[in-house]
Amino acid sequence: MGRGEGRLGGRQQTRRRRSLTAVPYSSSAGVSVYYETYGEGHPFVLVHANPFDHRLWMYQIAKYSQTYRVIALDLRGYGLSDKPETRFSLGDMAADVLAICEQERIERAIFAGISVGSGIAMLIGLDRPELVDALILVGGSASGVPDLSKQIAGFTGPDFAGYYQQVLDELFAPGFGRREQGRWVRALFTAGQPALSGRCIAEIYRARSACDMRARLPDLHVPTLVINGQYDVSLAGGTETAQRVPGAKHVVIPDTGHACNIEDPAAFDAAVLSFLAELGLYAGTE
Repeated sequence: MGRGEGRLGGRQQTRRRRSLTAVPYSSSAGVSVYYETYGEGHPFVLVHANPFDHRLWMYQIAKYSQTYRVIALDLRGYGLSDKPETRFSLGDMAADVLAICEQERIERAIFAGISVGSGIAMLIGLDRPELVDALILVGGSASGVPDLSKQIAGFTGPDFAGYYQQVLDELFAPGFGRREQGRWVRALFTAGQPALSGRCIAEIYRARSACDMRARLPDLHVPTLVINGQYDVSLAGGTETAQRVPGAKHVVIPDTGHACNIEDPAAFDAAVLSFLAELGLYAGTE
């Protein structure tokens, strides 16, 4: 599966399968959201990016579930979650995540998000800091895309399938999609595209773009790590976030793009677990 893949022995795989939640849906305001739980320990909530699903975190689920209780969800619009095509807000998407935390009786957790997922994690950190032990913001821009005309036209137009593949390619570093690992990752997510709603994905972009949190960043007083790939489309935004959040740490992973956690999971995990170890939130071995 590529560099940095977590290797689980048979006993660990059995433990993970047995720990998969028996009630994998939560509902907020009538929207059902699918999630999975793995492992035992301190809660670690993973929120994926457009246009993926919870499998974007596959390497991290395999590794982190050896130490943490990992909760990985499909955002509304993706995977096995509902796909509403009416207007909603980033706050509504954050409420989806919080509903899962409530259902799982999570009082405090580490929250990690990529792209729109990082926006959701950031909003939770600002509005509900009492729930947050640490934030991992991948991409980490505090504002959305100012002009959404290209995205809206692409996701709601007649060539949704083609545009979906184009977006995937833009989120990886140059050349990643031509490597064996990149071709496999691309095919994995492209295969699920026919079950998606382009109109719902367009609403996710609208929701993210409407929530500008830059002015609030100096009030984000939870331990924060911002991670960007060298070729990340959100590198400038992530850099700004890291500069505005008090005490934030910023890591740039070479030769990766926006989805750096799946492009180079070994480097990504080393950055995350080193940060958490400094906070006393990781006692394993990297």
